[in-house]
Amino acid sequence: MSVNSTSAHTGAMTVDVEDYFQVAALAEKVRRADWDSYPCRVERNVDRILAMFAERRVRATFFTLGWIAERYPLLIRRIVGAGHELASHGYEHVKIHNQAPDAFRLDIRRTKAILEQISGQRVRGYRAASFSIDQRTLWAFDVLAEEGYDYSSSVYPIRHDHYGMPDASRFAFHPSDRHRIIEIPISTLRLFDRNLPSGGGGYFRLLPYGVSRWALRRIGEQDGQPTVFFFHPWEIDPEQPRIAGLSLRSRFRHYVHLGAMEERLRAVLRDFSWDRIDRLFLSKELGEECPATSPTASRSIA
Repeated sequence: MSVNSTSAHTGAMTVDVEDYFQVAALAEKVRRADWDSYPCRVERNVDRILAMFAERRVRATFFTLGWIAERYPLLIRRIVGAGHELASHGYEHVKIHNQAPDAFRLDIRRTKAILEQISGQRVRGYRAASFSIDQRTLWAFDVLAEEGYDYSSSVYPIRHDHYGMPDASRFAFHPSDRHRIIEIPISTLRLFDRNLPSGGGGYFRLLPYGVSRWALRRIGEQDGQPTVFFFHPWEIDPEQPRIAGLSLRSRFRHYVHLGAMEERLRAVLRDFSWDRIDRLFLSKELGEECPATSPTASRSIA
């Protein structure tokens, strides 16, 4: 069942708050047990992002690891203090298909409690590590609803070797009639009978900015739907430590065009209007008042 959103002219800006050594592409060489031995750079990078958002008066949704929140509680308070939505990215970036349902439940319950205790705000949203809700893990929606989440943004309706559910709806939908939880997929452009990735991440770094701008604009004009964009703090950090011994594919995916990312991000903040997921998708759907945050000042391309 599809979901109506509040605006086709404003997109949802989202940030997946994890550090460079926590990325799935580097897991072949970085053990989770060794994370504390790596120099963290997430705090400085998120602070730079907060400054960029403040310049454009953009409000966004920050999907945050519980592991990060426990170690940087003041950063979490700065995020919510600036008017952004805080949401869950799980505790330590484990793909759902590598978890049993009971382990997944404990993970999302633990992370929600950590984030709410630190921020003093209710956490309503969740994004799975590596967009790992797919045909194998549809049961996760029921668990999320039972644990008090209102929405997920965990589906990327594309074909990819690590994730993707290409047959899923491209736009917000209710995955089950048993509960009210909403799935809000990452944006794709329908072209040549295929869904083309258009909502940020590595594709945004790889492709020329003009291509991404055209795709985001076309989604709004052709489909009349708001876009959902995402990126990571480590993507604006070309000076991050390099992990030795990675495969050629992993090196390319993680490090391609890191030096160009901040300029491109500033461009997309300038060229489009952005807001938090809860303001765009939940308030109208659930009959609620919008959170009291300032409207964005960015403009959409006419």
